[in-house]
Amino acid sequence: MPQPSTVERILDSAELLFAEHGFAETSLRTITSQAGVNLAAVNYHFGSKKALIQAVFARFLDPFMEDLSKTLDELSGQSQQPDLEAVLEILVDHILAVKPRRPDDISIFMRLMGLAFTQNQGHLKRYLTETYGTAFSRYFELLFRACPELPTADKFWRTYFILGSAVFSMSGADTLLAMAKRDYAIDDNLETIMRRMVPFMAAGLRAHAAQDSGL
Repeated sequence: MPQPSTVERILDSAELLFAEHGFAETSLRTITSQAGVNLAAVNYHFGSKKALIQAVFARFLDPFMEDLSKTLDELSGQSQQPDLEAVLEILVDHILAVKPRRPDDISIFMRLMGLAFTQNQGHLKRYLTETYGTAFSRYFELLFRACPELPTADKFWRTYFILGSAVFSMSGADTLLAMAKRDYAIDDNLETIMRRMVPFMAAGLRAHAAQDSGL
């Protein structure tokens, strides 16, 4: 087997350490120590810690977004209201289609996505918006075409409700799978969890608007 390149070793170590400890709490020296490289290698290949953080996200999101954009292009000419479950399945299919480098790739990336929204990393939020915002906006436009009666406020909040449930469930998938098997004899896998989430998310998006229930 060929040895991983210096860049791959740095990214692998950074990805795991960021997911476990957070961005601010993980130093470049800790990353270089685990990767078996010197600090100069990080500066040479990435230039800064901020650029390294962005590269960790790009490694997963670039192929994901490329394939998602192709699918959105194929669907762009359709005028009929899309099926909500089918639109949610598109996201699941493209997440699962990203070629994994390790069995827990998706769980680790979901942890990183959770940190991107909860930790004070303004440069990362700007990077994600500027680099991938157009594709995400196109996807959510398609998603909300499938539930056109939903008011703007509910579209905003329910977007984050479904993202939050996905991040929580997928980032702790190994633990949840073990609990399900041990306590309830449920022998699921990562893909099954993601497929189970689709009807849950669809029901949440279809529910009556908050203002309709007097809230």
